[in-house]
Amino acid sequence: MGFDILGIFSIIGASYALLSSFISHYGYAAIFGLMALEGSSLPIPSEVVLPLAGLFAARGILNLPFAFLAALFGSIVGLGVDYYIGYYLGKDVVYKHLKSFHIKKESLDAFDEWFSRNGFAAVFLSRFIPLLRTLMSFPAGFARMPQRRFFAYSIAGCVIYDFVLIYFGYKALSSSSAVVILASIGVFAIALYAAYHYSLKYMKSHNKK
Repeated sequence: MGFDILGIFSIIGASYALLSSFISHYGYAAIFGLMALEGSSLPIPSEVVLPLAGLFAARGILNLPFAFLAALFGSIVGLGVDYYIGYYLGKDVVYKHLKSFHIKKESLDAFDEWFSRNGFAAVFLSRFIPLLRTLMSFPAGFARMPQRRFFAYSIAGCVIYDFVLIYFGYKALSSSSAVVILASIGVFAIALYAAYHYSLKYMKSHNKK
């Protein structure tokens, strides 16, 4: 399939307890901060954070609309950071510091080329796919995509993505045991990462045409 399924479950298992404890202690601030970091291309798994936010809302620890807004605003702030880095510092500076952003050059090359071909649609569609949803902000910044359009398309995509994952946690995980929760998030994450790898493969093949 092109990626390590056992590795994904291992990452989710390791991050679940830590993120769960962090969110339970700091609530909305934790959700906002984690999603802002994820939006800034740091390795924070939104596919774990968002269902957990929904789970805590279902258990009455958090308010569902407030949890959603905290996640959405965090996503927007994080995406804005990468967009403005690309916008003001430019492609050369970002490419010199890819290790600092935990980004592979071949991936960013593919995203950059895909953005140049698809423009606004690329920004919107990318918001539904892990990793791709955050990295696409750099090419948009490189191209100096108009700020209003960037944020409009980004917010539209983030609203759908954040809501679906939070609602999944709210409805599907509320009455489950920890083992079932981990398994459910794991299966959901695998589906999302499969979409990412397929999208990356698709972009690379079409960029060559």
